[in-house]
Amino acid sequence: MPKKKSAERRIAEIKEKISGMDLVCAGTLQERMKTCGRSYCRCSEDPEAMHGPYYEWTRYVDGRLVSKTLSPEQARVLEKAIANYREIENLLNAWKQISAESILGMKKQKG
Repeated sequence: MPKKKSAERRIAEIKEKISGMDLVCAGTLQERMKTCGRSYCRCSEDPEAMHGPYYEWTRYVDGRLVSKTLSPEQARVLEKAIANYREIENLLNAWKQISAESILGMKKQKG
């Protein structure tokens, strides 16, 4: 019986952590520097003079890879949302493991 209480407590902790998160997004965020392609621009010859940084969010939408350029403020918010998503994935994996252990630890009922 103590093992069941422990599993219930751990699951409750996981639920509490998940419910405390606000924004959640999947994908990756990249910071990029770019050249503009104009032959007369200093970025064409000097790698230190590249334009940016530009923030690009890449994710799958309806099975297709989609990218979107973001403002620095959007990038800061998205960075936290992606971290939340990854934490939720980890928490759900722990929840699945606890659930499986709990189910397998149950005594068989005689029918």
